[in-house]
Amino acid sequence: MSDLEISNTVSEEKLTHYLNLTKMARQKATPIPVEGSPEASQLKIMLRMADDYASDAKHFMENGDYVRAFGAINYAHAWIDAGVKLRLLDGHGDDVLFTLP
Repeated sequence: MSDLEISNTVSEEKLTHYLNLTKMARQKATPIPVEGSPEASQLKIMLRMADDYASDAKHFMENGDYVRAFGAINYAHAWIDAGVKLRLLDGHGDDVLFTLP
């Protein structure tokens, strides 16, 4: 098994893997609601949260705080995943990046 599979520490390699995974999820998921609808407004809030947490993760990583960076990137991915689960984002059938509805 690789270090990414089992480890009790947050390595730079593991953190980079999850940063990239979340970046791929953010790029792949596309909005479903019609622009201007209440759902579109809700989605905008969710994606802002995802983007803010991803930004925080990069900041923490740059400062050597890998534990907080790992937590933040997982929160970012969770916001995107929630958007897919709530059918505000289309995950395009990708059950690796998302928990599909």
